[in-house]
Amino acid sequence: MSPVRTVARLFLSTIFVVSGARSVTRPTAFVPRAQKVTEKVGPLFEKTNPSLPTDPETLVRLNGAAQVVAGLLLATGRLTRPAAMVLAGTLVPTTLAAHPFWTVKDPLERRHQETHFMKNLGLFGGLLLAASDTQGRPGLAWRASHYAGHSRHALEHGRHNLDHGLHQLGRSGQSLRRAAKTARREAKIAYRAAAAGRKLPS
Repeated sequence: MSPVRTVARLFLSTIFVVSGARSVTRPTAFVPRAQKVTEKVGPLFEKTNPSLPTDPETLVRLNGAAQVVAGLLLATGRLTRPAAMVLAGTLVPTTLAAHPFWTVKDPLERRHQETHFMKNLGLFGGLLLAASDTQGRPGLAWRASHYAGHSRHALEHGRHNLDHGLHQLGRSGQSLRRAAKTARREAKIAYRAAAAGRKLPS
């Protein structure tokens, strides 16, 4: 791993580890804002699985725990791409709950919330870059196309060999037919010669 990647992942993950830890240890401060989102997603959770938690405090804790775990994984360079995707997923409800600037009427507060919203949008873009970073190794799309091309080449080569073998077999068949025809002709000649010999007076 390059030093630039190490430092970038450390900086990117720090805010999630810190804010996630606060959500886990002191969720009460975030419940009023989170409730705006949980009221909408709670019924969906109940329809999906009634055993899923729907109360705001539990969801805040779970979201924070996911940020802490995924943030530490990203910072330490372990499972970085899945960790970045998890962080991006947790950032969506956090941003919608904490910074809905479009609902604020006061111009100053609206601008303040819009700045935070744009900041989170930038973090989301950085996480998408981290999730797509293969560290110089070929990505899944490239490897899939490479293996597909290799397989296609192997199939074409096999088909060429098969066509060549069939052609050689056809030539061998023609040679066998010519040899059989020649043998029959020579046998007829020999038979006629033998028959003519029997007709001669002794």
